[in-house]
Amino acid sequence: MSKHTALITGASGGIGYELAKLFAQDGHTLVLVARNADRLKEISEDFLSRYKVTVHIVPLNLTNADAPDELYHYLDRNKIQVDYLVNNAGYGTYGKFHEIDLREELELIQLNITTLTHLSKLFLNGMVERKFGGILNIASTASFQPGPLMAVYYASKSYVLFLSEALAAELQGTGVKISVLCPGPTATGFQSRAGIENTPLVKRSGLMMDARTVARIGYKGFMKGKTIIIPGVANKLLSRSVRLSPRKLTTQIVRFLHENK
Repeated sequence: MSKHTALITGASGGIGYELAKLFAQDGHTLVLVARNADRLKEISEDFLSRYKVTVHIVPLNLTNADAPDELYHYLDRNKIQVDYLVNNAGYGTYGKFHEIDLREELELIQLNITTLTHLSKLFLNGMVERKFGGILNIASTASFQPGPLMAVYYASKSYVLFLSEALAAELQGTGVKISVLCPGPTATGFQSRAGIENTPLVKRSGLMMDARTVARIGYKGFMKGKTIIIPGVANKLLSRSVRLSPRKLTTQIVRFLHENK
């Protein structure tokens, strides 16, 4: 029998897929959202066979402004109650701000910030009314400092971090938990999508982690009600060191790590 229902965006691969697997292993019903319908169907059949859980798949492009409402009303019509929301969908852009296509940056903001905020607004009220539930937002160690050559991406993840921390404080005592997962470089399709696969950050920093490990740490922290979850000792130390380092130096170091040489 299902325990609760988890809605996971960006569930077709990477951290989102690994988180979906962990929810399935614990017997939760899933609502999986991504653009790739074929991949979602494949995951659904696999999870049903392996974990005997119900999986609802919703192929949807969450960069569309009306997608959150479309998703919410679809679930409402089908009487699917969301207990856990995992805002995982997101992507990065790479290059100098004035040279990157405006539309691509605006779609990044739409997905990383606006869609995440919209979905949280839509599902949070029900959780508070039921005095149970939780939202796990996926940010990044990028949240802790400016990011030259990935300026909008870093800024978007800072928004996710600060929003999550604020909501966690607001919702104390309600039975609803808010967590934010801040992974460092993680082996997913993110690097090739952003065009940073040949940068020192990816090639030589030694910070790369696998998606399964990151998801496991994030899932465990979320279920325990931890607000900020940073996987990996090195990532924890680096995120804390930012507070002590001169901001100009931090920004220069980040630019060096992003230089595609």
